[in-house]
Amino acid sequence: MIKEAHNTIAQEIENALIQELRTVQDAVRYLVSCFAAHEIYCGHGTDNYWDEALEIVQAVMHLQPPCDDSTLNSRLTEKERKIIAAIANKRIFLRVPTPYLTHRAFFCGHQFYVDKRVIVPRSPIAELIENGFDPFIDRTPDRVLDMCTGSGCIAIAIALHFDGDCEVDAVDISEEALEVAEINIRGYGLENCVFPIKSDLFSALPKGDKYDLIVANPPYVDAYDLSTMPKEFEAEPELALGSGEDGLDCARKILAQAVDYLSDDGVLIMEVGNSAENLNDAFPHVPFHFIDLKKGGGGVFLLTAEQLKAYSDVFKSAL
Repeated sequence: MIKEAHNTIAQEIENALIQELRTVQDAVRYLVSCFAAHEIYCGHGTDNYWDEALEIVQAVMHLQPPCDDSTLNSRLTEKERKIIAAIANKRIFLRVPTPYLTHRAFFCGHQFYVDKRVIVPRSPIAELIENGFDPFIDRTPDRVLDMCTGSGCIAIAIALHFDGDCEVDAVDISEEALEVAEINIRGYGLENCVFPIKSDLFSALPKGDKYDLIVANPPYVDAYDLSTMPKEFEAEPELALGSGEDGLDCARKILAQAVDYLSDDGVLIMEVGNSAENLNDAFPHVPFHFIDLKKGGGGVFLLTAEQLKAYSDVFKSAL
């Protein structure tokens, strides 16, 4: 019965888009109504129904944001409206995040290819990259490690910000994720700057390798949050989301090992999101510097190589 009802509504959406609506603004306005009626969750690149709908239409038109008035008033072809209807129905009834349907996501102002092999780029670390990590580093780093790279968006955005003048190792345990990262690395012509490496955190990295900056965006969702997340998150690789009961299994390993891979004046920047409170509870005496992010988001902290060394025994004993 539910399936039949969904099929009926899906057909209504398709008919409206193909037969009644003509312009970009028509289509976007109608999709907003559909998304609101079905209470889809926005959190994979957008935070509201208008931007969600607009991205679907722009992607079908092969247009980059932002959208201007001339675009909103332009007419869609019948073929474009059919594609928009198909995407909208999958978004509504299968709860697939839009970037998996359009195969594009934006990070630091750059477009990246994505599919279900990687989580959708959305890290607030983007703000730090756009600022060149100022004031936390005062020069272009020679070597950077992007731990848990996924789509490669952080590694690539760092390389682009520093005009390819730094070497970035992009590490992930997932071979499938690294395949996506390689697509994006090639897309930006950074094969001689960004290097994908398959490794379970630091395990496959050469001993003695030193980095000026380690940026880590590991899985950090705790067990409770993982079990109560909106259905859209079920489309993402669970391996890239959950990290034990308190969300800190990966973070603990990184904290215990990062000091061995940082230069003497190096810095570790790591995102732990909603598990920040758990981190402070687990290590109450460690002076984590949680960064005030102006563009929103949180749970991103910094520790220097000196601090990691000072608390090395604490971190290793936590394993």
